[in-house]
Amino acid sequence: MSDAVSRLRILPVVKKELLVASLRKGVRLDGRKPEEIRQLSLENGVITKAEGSSIARLGDTKVIAGVKLSIGNPFSDTPDEGVLIVNAELSPLASPLFEPGPPGEEDIELARVIDRGLRSAGVIELSKLAIIPGSKVWSVFIDIYPLDHAGNILDAAGLAAMSALLNAKIPKTNVENGRISILDEKIPLPVKSRVVFVTVAKIGEYLVVDPSLEEEIASDTKITFSITEDGKICAIQKSGEGSLKPSELLKARDLALEAAKKLFPLLPPLPVQQSA
Repeated sequence: MSDAVSRLRILPVVKKELLVASLRKGVRLDGRKPEEIRQLSLENGVITKAEGSSIARLGDTKVIAGVKLSIGNPFSDTPDEGVLIVNAELSPLASPLFEPGPPGEEDIELARVIDRGLRSAGVIELSKLAIIPGSKVWSVFIDIYPLDHAGNILDAAGLAAMSALLNAKIPKTNVENGRISILDEKIPLPVKSRVVFVTVAKIGEYLVVDPSLEEEIASDTKITFSITEDGKICAIQKSGEGSLKPSELLKARDLALEAAKKLFPLLPPLPVQQSA
């Protein structure tokens, strides 16, 4: 383990009391209120070779997501639907906490949480991605790469992925005698709903939205809510060894629902649906 990683790992020992003392006064060490998210911005169309892309900046946390499309075979249990696959890679370039090598548990968990949120919200109309039903469909690959880790990568990754899908384009196709031709004309990817991800961390007896890296490392537990535009929670992911009382869970839910209202206006609008 590197010296940088060692210093970060012992942070809870030297900083948690300070974090809790500050929260006792109703303010966090970075000056935010417990329910306040950091400044957020989205920049779309940043990867010219991708069908859709976006960089999400959440405070000093920066995550890029790209969408690529390819024609392939459907899953056997959904022969008339397209395929959605989410990948994430936590590079050591983004943080000394990330180690080089094949995807680890954190990479897999990040991809799985984003994937589950998108599916549970029915973000993509997968039936519209069937080219030859039962035989050939469009596969949608979402690749997520954190560039700078200053806490709460998950929420930033979700925003980047959702924004990339909203600005993605798909080529029109023509089928004759079982042969597929890809046309030059492109139309918006059939995205029919939007979802955001909001993480709440528990530090001592206090709950904070959008934890910074210090807060994240010092937290007892974290819980992430996937929230649709009509205020429904479609997925929940808890991480960390700590627990939440029923009252704390309900408070975390309310904090997340309020934070979600501030995130949706920053996303691109839903595309006008067209026939492929």
